[in-house]
Amino acid sequence: MKLNKIYSAILLSTLPLTPAFAAGLDRSGQSIAAFLQPGNYAEAGISVLDPTVKGKDLIKNNVSDMAEDYYFPSAAIKVQATEHISLGLLYDQPFGADAMYSLEQSMFTNGIEGTKVEVETHNLTALIGYQPTENWNFYAGPVYQTVQSTVSLRGLAYGGASKLGSYDINLREDEAYGWLAGFAYQIPEIALKTAVTYRSEIKHEIDTTETFGFGAIQRPNALTEIITPQSVNIDFQTGIAANTLAFANIRWVHWDQFAVTPKFLNAVSGNNLIDYSDDQWSATVGVGRKFNSHWSGSASVGYDSGAGNPVTTLGPTEGYWTVGLGGQYSPAENYFIQAGVKYFWLGDAHAQTGGNIVGEFTDNYALGYGLKIGYRF
Repeated sequence: MKLNKIYSAILLSTLPLTPAFAAGLDRSGQSIAAFLQPGNYAEAGISVLDPTVKGKDLIKNNVSDMAEDYYFPSAAIKVQATEHISLGLLYDQPFGADAMYSLEQSMFTNGIEGTKVEVETHNLTALIGYQPTENWNFYAGPVYQTVQSTVSLRGLAYGGASKLGSYDINLREDEAYGWLAGFAYQIPEIALKTAVTYRSEIKHEIDTTETFGFGAIQRPNALTEIITPQSVNIDFQTGIAANTLAFANIRWVHWDQFAVTPKFLNAVSGNNLIDYSDDQWSATVGVGRKFNSHWSGSASVGYDSGAGNPVTTLGPTEGYWTVGLGGQYSPAENYFIQAGVKYFWLGDAHAQTGGNIVGEFTDNYALGYGLKIGYRF
């Protein structure tokens, strides 16, 4: 498939570079853009997010920044095996959480320990694509996913030490499988390209240990069901002037039926550990431009709807607005170095536990950074 100069020189600079601070536990955005590159292609990148999430608890104590910095890598390789068949392998960390409340006086700490959460996932996606013509690409493949998490609840927000304020849970790493499918259509002469990708939900049955009373009462050997949500990504780009592209991404994630319901926590409280009330909708639009044979850049704005408000105390923000800038340096035609930065205005949110509002988090923000290296072979 032959591509014109606009398409081949600018496309990479328009791809999202920086991580999301999105609804629910969404992190990477689960892009398959690397698989849709022409010819043989490989890339590796790293993204870093530095959020600041502050607020007040129910009794008006100040709650200092409880959101931890985090980073996650990504990698992809795509091989054009024949004129009509392409193969790909993508790695990312699609969902996660990392938060810890400080030991200052608030309803989220007992003065010795603060409430904290860590959720980590890994995805490995294998793809095969069929290109019957220069314009169409149909693709599908299996997804291997692992999930693990630890959570500690501390303080009066959870009823204090006599109730869930002394609760810990360890969800051991579990592996499960899902799938994706989609199609792309392109007109290279005008640098037009659109793609629609569906990812299935993935069901995990996770070995779980719950403890109450700071470990005095243990409930081991239980299973907790976690279903990571299905999603749809729609990507679009087109040439709008010489050496200039417009691009857009729309993403839907089915969070409104997501819940983590550990067996013994639910028996004691009748509540879920984590749940969300709304689906996530997010969108990014922007412009990319080639400045010369070595340099190109992009600018974008973005929106995320959040997944419902009130929200969990383990992630007390509700959607965002963003602006981002990206740049790409190409020393030669077959490889590049790319970097980007994004600023997030995080949405205000009420934090709840057990159906009760226990905090309000307002005027928060985050900074995201990304670095990527790509190579054509």
